Amino acid sequence: MQPLIDNARLFGQRPEEFARLAEGPSPQVLFITCSDSRVVPALITGARPGELFELRTAAVGAVVRRDDLAAVPAARDRLVHAADEPKCSDITDPTVAEAVQNRVLTQLERLRAYPCIEKRLEAGELQLHGWYYEVHTGIVREHHAESGTFEMV
Repeated sequence: MQPLIDNARLFGQRPEEFARLAEGPSPQVLFITCSDSRVVPALITGARPGELFELRTAAVGAVVRRDDLAAVPAARDRLVHAADEPKCSDITDPTVAEAVQNRVLTQLERLRAYPCIEKRLEAGELQLHGWYYEVHTGIVREHHAESGTFEMV
């Protein structure tokens, strides 16, 4: 814990670097990701403070593997009611890649269904990107609607 505390102290000693942040947040990107602590959007994208608005969602692997979530009832209830169980033909795959990718596509469909999003997409004012991040390799794959596949960025 001490290294984290020490870094937090050093972080605050660069006021000139963070002065613009005092004006308030102005992110241009909403980054929806899983709650997996190994997935760090700013690290993956190189974003600076204030550039991303991050929304963390519950992990898909627990649902696919049918893990016992009794100890975390709020997460369990959220997963049960959030969407259909992600489809996964190989639940022995520790990355549950297929299920995670299917969840990404489901979330994109849900976002597109909002009238305000649909309107901005049609006007070319907004773009949606579906990514799958491979924790074990560091590779980012983006969904391509034309091919229906996730391809390396």
